[in-house]
Amino acid sequence: MGERLEILGVGIDKVNSQQALEKIGAFIASGQPHQIVTANAEIIYQASKNEKMRHVINNAQMVTADGSGVVWASHQLGEPLKQRVTGIDLVNSICEQSAKDKWKIYILGSAPGVAAAAAVNIRNKFPGCNIVGTHHGYFNAKEEKQILAELEQLKPDVLFVALGAPKQEYWIAGHLAELGIPVGMGIGGSMDVLSGNVKRAPKWMQKMSLEWLYRLLIQPTRFKRVLALPKFMLAVKKQAKQK
Repeated sequence: MGERLEILGVGIDKVNSQQALEKIGAFIASGQPHQIVTANAEIIYQASKNEKMRHVINNAQMVTADGSGVVWASHQLGEPLKQRVTGIDLVNSICEQSAKDKWKIYILGSAPGVAAAAAVNIRNKFPGCNIVGTHHGYFNAKEEKQILAELEQLKPDVLFVALGAPKQEYWIAGHLAELGIPVGMGIGGSMDVLSGNVKRAPKWMQKMSLEWLYRLLIQPTRFKRVLALPKFMLAVKKQAKQK
């Protein structure tokens, strides 16, 4: 899996955006199933308290630092990561590469119509991006069997799943091997941006690592989730002292 930094018991790969994309290319070329997790501070803190979630993340073939909080933690622990590799940036990179290499992509998740809207926007942004199918995430057991059958038939190279963390990570871990899909990646809230339901933060806020603040301002319901940040920071400080 390569070199990893451990934050609160969760392993984060020491990769930048280009290295992450190169690894994804290698995963696809291998034809073997690989799970990717984009872990932000909230997910890491949650996983530190949830053994099942921590196990799934640590068994993923690539875990990226999704957010400035994770990069901050790496500096506190004396193993600084050079950059964050966010879910939305990684999705865009994969879709751009799909237009060049014809990687087949399937998008699963979110409310009815959202995945389809995301597919339209992605194709407009990256002409030639090879999206072979979409399905919403509000499926029952019968519909799930139909989705699995469709995935077996279409054989995508990349499966994006937006069911919210950790549900999407559990779903990928539970089905990726049987499907034989080379890359399965949870994309959570990125689907709202891809579909156009939520605008991404302005470039200046992205550069200043303030995307979390922008999301909070436009979605005040995220306030409870933001409360995990100070807890994460205190836990990291404690881990740093124990080193």
